[in-house]
Amino acid sequence: MNEKENSAKEFERLLTIMDKLRATCPWDKKQTFESLRKLTIEETYELAEAIYLNKDEKIKKELGDLMLHLVFYAKIGSERGTFSIFDVLQGINEKLIYRHPHVFGDVIVSGASEVEENWEKLKINEDNGYKPVLSGVPASLPAMIKANRIQEKVRGVGFDWENREQIWDKVIEEISELKREIADHDREKIESELGDVMFSLINAARLYDIDPEAALEKTNRKFIKRFNYLERETITKGISLHDMSLDEMNVIWEKAKKED
Repeated sequence: MNEKENSAKEFERLLTIMDKLRATCPWDKKQTFESLRKLTIEETYELAEAIYLNKDEKIKKELGDLMLHLVFYAKIGSERGTFSIFDVLQGINEKLIYRHPHVFGDVIVSGASEVEENWEKLKINEDNGYKPVLSGVPASLPAMIKANRIQEKVRGVGFDWENREQIWDKVIEEISELKREIADHDREKIESELGDVMFSLINAARLYDIDPEAALEKTNRKFIKRFNYLERETITKGISLHDMSLDEMNVIWEKAKKED
């Protein structure tokens, strides 16, 4: 039996286990789409953490947890009579074939960028020739991820800078507008302009093929590491952070940077 056959057998086993859990386990029996939603989000973030740490064993485990959730949703859908795991699998198979005409058809593409552009155009055509470009961006996405997806989608229909260096003029323009609103002490406008600055920086990250979420997370972890160093040093010396000046803290902070 080859790997594909073994995988199909294990997937069928998972479906059988889910049937039994749903029929006999008090906790599993009471779950709904709504009750699972927050748990699925948590599992997705745990997978993202495992990917960030580049730990294959943990990635494997978290993928299993997510797979369980997918099967769980399909089971509830089947009980409702609205869709089954068969419908889910058939749907994604047909979508992948339709959106990859360069693989399953005779379309020729020059590279990954053209594949993305075709993908967005095909998505629009799926709804009788019209589907708003941004309709596929989930409203509940975290703001940074949502901004990145918005920018990726509009790029797919040609709404983008001609060359990426142009973005820096936009960043500088937005920062200037923010500084003017700060000088005027208009909180609502400050918030709006700060959002524009962040949106333009996320756009810059996209143009330079940097994941803004990953970049910010690296900075978060770097800051935590350095601040923990600062805290340990003060404890070792019997000094309270509250009693130190910023300049005194900065001396230790610079040592933490050198440790990196």
